Amino acid sequence: MGEKMDDMTRELNKIMQNKKGMEEDKEASRLVDCILRSYEEYPTGTRLNVKNILNRNLIIDVLEKLRQILFPGYYENCRIRAEYVRYIVGEKIEYVQYNLKKQVAIALGTDELCADCEKSVLLQRAEKIVDELLMRIPKIRELLATDIEAFYDGDPAAYSYDEIVLSYPGLMAISTYRIAHVLWELKVPLIPRIMSEYAHAHTGIDIHPGATIGRYFFIDHGTGIVIGATTEIGDHVKIYQGVTLGGISTRKGQALKGVKRHPTIGNNVTIYSGTSVLGGDTIIGDNVTIGGNTFVVHSVPADMKVSARAPELEYSHGEHNRGDYDWVI
Repeated sequence: MGEKMDDMTRELNKIMQNKKGMEEDKEASRLVDCILRSYEEYPTGTRLNVKNILNRNLIIDVLEKLRQILFPGYYENCRIRAEYVRYIVGEKIEYVQYNLKKQVAIALGTDELCADCEKSVLLQRAEKIVDELLMRIPKIRELLATDIEAFYDGDPAAYSYDEIVLSYPGLMAISTYRIAHVLWELKVPLIPRIMSEYAHAHTGIDIHPGATIGRYFFIDHGTGIVIGATTEIGDHVKIYQGVTLGGISTRKGQALKGVKRHPTIGNNVTIYSGTSVLGGDTIIGDNVTIGGNTFVVHSVPADMKVSARAPELEYSHGEHNRGDYDWVI
């Protein structure tokens, strides 16, 4: 009798589990249906039935390969011997050519000027673009050499060039920018922004690939720096954390596309932390120093120093028996 009861109990439990599983399946199905309906109602942000879409992870991998080419020996798992460097660099170039060409062709196909172009035409254009990027590697390295020197000369906390290349977020942001800027100049859609936003996510430094930046560019600390798309920066410029080189207003949205919205910064300019320099008509002359926490929306002549008036601080003693103090600014 006891065995029969056990068998009945097991059978009943099995039925209940199956029923619960069926109910969960129905609930999951209803949830999926609800999400699928949202795809139809709000098509923005969906990429369904698209044959070729950009592979963001592959683009980032290509970017890292390019940075390995720019800084040979720094980002490897083992040392590179000089007698093998030709083969190692050649292998990385082949990887970049093969993979970036495909991604550039896909990006070109998303552009409204070439949305109906044949695949062979897109691949031909992409191949020329990638070859041009690789041909500019020596020039990019020349610019980065000046940037590294600016970092070393401008930061007393820097003990070596190796420290700068391996650990400084500013150099990662600048090196990524210099690659992305070439692709921007070559009219490649999407990919330059993917690269620059990757660096932004890792460093907190937001440099639009459309910005124009000269030689010996030094970012100190860097967190919170924003450099807008139409910014022009001269040579030997130093900016600190929290600096914004931005636009005054974006209320007109897409109507402002192509309009110079961001400032022009001359040569030998230093901009200290927390400062905003805004507006396409704002020109900062050569040899200008702008103090911290300053808001600049008008042009500044050469050889000037700009600073915000320091706030007056008022100090009051707290009650010592409570162990706290009141600070009033």
